[in-house]
Amino acid sequence: MIAETVCSAAAAAGLGVAAVTAYRKRFLAAARLAAYSLVPLGLVMTGVVEWVADTAFSPTAWAGFGVLGVSWLLFMSTRAVERRRGGTRKERKATRAARSEAIAPAASAPSLGQASRPAPRPAAAPRAGAGDDFSDIEAILKKHGI
Repeated sequence: MIAETVCSAAAAAGLGVAAVTAYRKRFLAAARLAAYSLVPLGLVMTGVVEWVADTAFSPTAWAGFGVLGVSWLLFMSTRAVERRRGGTRKERKATRAARSEAIAPAASAPSLGQASRPAPRPAAAPRAGAGDDFSDIEAILKKHGI
């Protein structure tokens, strides 16, 4: 009851300020003030204020919000653990199997087979005008087999 009275008084005061602003020939600002002033009145008329007041003072509603919070915490913590582990149990098994097949025991890089490895390209011949500018780059490329 008090909340409805306060909202109605705030709407009336806002409309009064909007009227004074319109009297000063600031119509755009007056229209904006009137729009903001009518929001609390509309909330009172639709019953939202009464619903919020009933919810705010209801222990059952607060217990419901607590249950929702616990549910949200459980959901987020399980998602975080799932991301750290790398998915579901089936996905982890498939990842471990693929990893053990792809890497030889003593190799430092994955052994993917000869078919998937691209053929090495011959290094391009240096240009006549390039000179020593690209010699370092060519040496690095030859070292890596490019």
